[in-house]
Amino acid sequence: MMNATQTLKELQVVVAKFADSEVALTPATVLRADLGINSYELVQMVCAVEDSFAVDIPDRTISRLKTVQDVIDYLAAHG
Repeated sequence: MMNATQTLKELQVVVAKFADSEVALTPATVLRADLGINSYELVQMVCAVEDSFAVDIPDRTISRLKTVQDVIDYLAAHG
C-alpha cells in the first residue's frame, strides 16, 4: 500500500493528462476549480485513477471527491 506522498505523486501523473495547465497538485487542490476540468473530464480522470490504482470508484462517490485529499483518503480506504 502506498503512503500519501506516493499516492500524491502518482495522482500528479494521472491528473496531468486532464488539467488545463501544470497545476502544482497538493492535498488542498480542488479538482474541478483548480484543475479547470468539467464534469465529463472529471469522470474520465476518475476512470484513469481507477485504472492506475486498481480500485473501483462508484459513480455515486465521484460527487464527493472535491479535493485531491478526498481522492487520497478514498484510495487509502479502498485501495
